[in-house]
Amino acid sequence: MTALSILDLVRVTQDTDARGALDNSRDLAGHAERWGYQRFWVAEHHNMIGIASAATSVVIGHIAAGTKTIRVGAGGIMLPNHAPIVIAEQFGTLARLFPGRIDLGLGRAPGTDQTTMRALRRSLQNSDNFPQDIQELQAYFAPAGPNQRLQAVPAAGTDVPLWILGSSTYGAQLAAALGLPYAFASHFAPDQLLQALQIYHQHFEPSEQSTKPHAMVGVNIIAADTDAEAKRLWTTQQMSFTNMFRGTRGLSAPPIDDIETYWAPAEKMQAMGMLRRSIIGSKETVRAGIAALVEETGADELMIVSDVYDHATRLKSYEMIAEAAAGLTKTPAEATG
Repeated sequence: MTALSILDLVRVTQDTDARGALDNSRDLAGHAERWGYQRFWVAEHHNMIGIASAATSVVIGHIAAGTKTIRVGAGGIMLPNHAPIVIAEQFGTLARLFPGRIDLGLGRAPGTDQTTMRALRRSLQNSDNFPQDIQELQAYFAPAGPNQRLQAVPAAGTDVPLWILGSSTYGAQLAAALGLPYAFASHFAPDQLLQALQIYHQHFEPSEQSTKPHAMVGVNIIAADTDAEAKRLWTTQQMSFTNMFRGTRGLSAPPIDDIETYWAPAEKMQAMGMLRRSIIGSKETVRAGIAALVEETGADELMIVSDVYDHATRLKSYEMIAEAAAGLTKTPAEATG
């Protein structure tokens, strides 16, 4: 069975403040643990009033403290925004507090605007150092040598597992070369999904962390009692993407009855281009969609975004997704990639 995991946006809604968003995320993780999800990730976003995960390592600590077994991590940390030693210190601390449960997914894009980048005291040129920064991180997480003068305390010896995140073939090539697991962000950038996965599997070099490739596919899934209700719930995410194109990112908005009244034709084309691999519908529709996606991609794991406005309804969606996926198994062709 392909593993299921969750990428939570820690959405601040029109009815929930940042504290409520953080507590809802922790509550969702507790339920996900019981429903059999493998990991629960949050992502680094800055200068966005509708997302409460800017201090990503702190949020991970909050979620991990409310759970017992599920892996918790970053999907991801935008490494060009940070000095690697600082990230090693943060995630090494998390690994000491929650041993065997912390993941560190790494992205190359800054994930924000240039004004915010300057406030972070970083620059676009830092992305050119991404491969070197990853190797620096690996060195900090490895056991310290006897004459090592610089350590990321208390990271040394924690061996926090690293993931490469990407939305193009660049990340696939890097993950393959470094022998690391790879997650493709097809939940918002689906264009190069299949090409990237092919490159990753064809060029994977075994490493100390991973002896074989492990490919994760990001996907938006919303499950409800009927296809019509799921499509209505989806309008929250569709409006968020439309607002992004308009440059008016704000708080998450409740669903509406007719999305066609909200967006212009050009906005619809842009948003649906980014969201076209979404699986939206009843449990039966979701089951068929998951099976088709796994068959097409050979994914070892699905990282699911269920961007539903109401917290209780979102819990129901994730529970139904887990139930829909139960019993689905890989074919021999999928298992071999």
